[in-house]
Amino acid sequence: MSYPHEAPPRRPGAVVSAAALLLLMAVGAVVYAVATLLITAGTVDRFREAARGTDAGGSEIDGVASLLRGSTVLSAVLGVLVALLLVGLALGLLAGRSGARVATWVVAGLGLFCGCCGLAVLVGQRTAPLRLGADDRVTADLLALVGDAYPSWWIPVNAALSVAQILGYLVVAALLTLPSAGAFFHRRVPRPPAGPTPPAGPVPAAPLGVRVMALCPGYTRTGYHERAGIDMSRTPAWMWLRAEDVVDEGLRDLRKGKPVSVPSWKYKLAVAGLRHAPRRLLRGVSPDTRGRVGRPGG
Repeated sequence: MSYPHEAPPRRPGAVVSAAALLLLMAVGAVVYAVATLLITAGTVDRFREAARGTDAGGSEIDGVASLLRGSTVLSAVLGVLVALLLVGLALGLLAGRSGARVATWVVAGLGLFCGCCGLAVLVGQRTAPLRLGADDRVTADLLALVGDAYPSWWIPVNAALSVAQILGYLVVAALLTLPSAGAFFHRRVPRPPAGPTPPAGPVPAAPLGVRVMALCPGYTRTGYHERAGIDMSRTPAWMWLRAEDVVDEGLRDLRKGKPVSVPSWKYKLAVAGLRHAPRRLLRGVSPDTRGRVGRPGG
């Protein structure tokens, strides 16, 4: 039995704007993480050169340099994790999940706190340098050199990013409190019309000794496209899968009792993203292969 198609609820501008802002902040987090890793080597070299003029020994200099590298890598990893979290929240908002709305408020609160703390640390480093006892004077001198080892533009950029982070989370939280957003997340899902309910999930064929599973492999090198006369030369190499890998993963999913198998992490990620992507975006990026199909004698 087929049901009449119902158009999905229209997303209000407040929700779309909040999701877009979260995606923009995610991109900024990734760019910041990459930039942090790129400047690390030069920063460590400048720190070591400046530390030679102090009374610190080689082991003390190496310790601070290792601390600098470790904190940089940790900061980059956290930035990527935050970016993934923001992308997940944005997709949840676009899908109309009320849980994503609440989670976004929680993350926004934590982001406001972290942004204020980061801004306070940056201001404190400039206005009130670290002061330690006489026994730790060498350590204090080395830590003071770390801030000077960064590029001259790094501290102002960090301050600007902290302010942008505070404003971004404030705007996102405010957008999700608007009445239009509240109505979107508290909408009622329409019930199907009365009548026989179609079977959900896989066909119950176990008593017959048959297991049913849908295999959705994506682009797989089987020779099908060549035999069909389809020119796939513009398809990136990384999108192709080996037929052997598709079969192996499909059989594993069949043994696990999965009703649908999507081989390869790249297509699993694509399915998760496309499931919540706007339809206009899907129509814009979906390639039309009809013009690349060869016609005998054409």
